[in-house]
Amino acid sequence: MKILHTSDWHLGMLINGTDISADQRFFIDQIRDIVRTQEIDVVLIAGDVFDRANVSGDAIKLYDDAVTGLCLGDGAKTVVIAGNHDGAERLAQCSRLLAGSGLYIAGALERPVAKASFADTDIYMLPWADTAKVRYLFPEKAEEINGAESACRVLCDSIRETMDPSKKNILLAHAFIVNAETSVSDRAAEIGFASAVSAGVFEGFDYVALGHIHKPQNIADRIRYSGTPMPYSFGKEESQEKSVTIIDTEDMSCRIVPLKLLHERNTLRGALDELLKGDVPEEARNGYVRVELTDRFLGTETMLALRRVYPNILEGRGLTYDEGNAKTTITAEDLKRAASDPAAIFRSFCADVIGMEPDENQIDRFMKAFETDGKEELQ
Repeated sequence: MKILHTSDWHLGMLINGTDISADQRFFIDQIRDIVRTQEIDVVLIAGDVFDRANVSGDAIKLYDDAVTGLCLGDGAKTVVIAGNHDGAERLAQCSRLLAGSGLYIAGALERPVAKASFADTDIYMLPWADTAKVRYLFPEKAEEINGAESACRVLCDSIRETMDPSKKNILLAHAFIVNAETSVSDRAAEIGFASAVSAGVFEGFDYVALGHIHKPQNIADRIRYSGTPMPYSFGKEESQEKSVTIIDTEDMSCRIVPLKLLHERNTLRGALDELLKGDVPEEARNGYVRVELTDRFLGTETMLALRRVYPNILEGRGLTYDEGNAKTTITAEDLKRAASDPAAIFRSFCADVIGMEPDENQIDRFMKAFETDGKEELQ
């Protein structure tokens, strides 16, 4: 049997106010194509399907299209667990009914741990859960559950006691493993380091399919984070090759299949005049861009000029006037807000061009002139 491991789709995410649903549909279409061409039997989604508990109707539709396509269109059983970003109860609605169509969902943690059984493989489904929840489900073990490590060990021990040795046993989990390499977009993981557990708690499983950390990486032999299917932050993620992992249960071999990006993500550094030339490959120029000016303050006027060269610019940084090497940052979301506030653009223009804030009298005069001239659209 062939199994595809993916995780951390974060459907419904906005990056600096920018809708990235087209990028997410792009990687879902690729995953479905891999499922068909590689004749995948089971797809594992290791949590954080959504970016938050309450997401837009468009994000829910994208998820619905994805799992319906996988189960009914492509003939792949699909196993999903809730991550810390998901609304567990909402994700698991109608789960017993959906299992009949090949969609297996574990929302909130249960005892015994939920299991999806197939021909030669049992898949145990371990969604995100806090220590208090594990104590509640295992009251006889409450005294020994004193943190994330012991809680996870109790859960895994309960599975190991019932595992069928004649079958392959795979654990699908959403967890933070000690020494896993994080990225900027792993905001919840870095804040919640106290929830980290060691890889040793997962002994005895033939493969551990992890979600939660966004960089694809092996933690130990057959313990792997599939990572996000697209980069969700600048910095480390810019150079990461995004992928899915395919496991063959016949010999438990693993193969990495790279995913293409609808938009590359790049940080471009340099002087303004240099960056305005746009002398970079087209994929970088039209991708998601963070600009870092090395020679001047970054105001709205400058950001708008850069946007004419880099249409998908998400963030810009520049020097401040009064803090030496400190940086000031403007995002795509700031630009949208400024476009509806002419006075904000005027303030930014003054700071950008003449290095000073306008006083109230100057702002008042600007607004009168703006209104007299017919409120020309700011682009």
